[in-house]
Amino acid sequence: MRTTLTLDPDVADKLRQEQRRRQCSFKEIVNEILRLGLSLCAKPPRKEKPFRIAARHMGLRTGIDPDRLNQLADQLETERFRETDS
Repeated sequence: MRTTLTLDPDVADKLRQEQRRRQCSFKEIVNEILRLGLSLCAKPPRKEKPFRIAARHMGLRTGIDPDRLNQLADQLETERFRETDS
């Protein structure tokens, strides 16, 4: 089938480079590259296993609120500062 196709300059340059490298006609290289691209589009996407994180017990003592650990760290730092300041 004969058709007119307008290529972006960068695409045309890459096709010509590949044409020279393989020493074939422009028609052959365009058809080969189009076939390759279309075959990649036709394949269904690979299904990867979902990423899962296993929850683990943090081992916190009773009475320690994990949402307030920064406050606990600040209190400990303040106590340490007071001990060294005295």
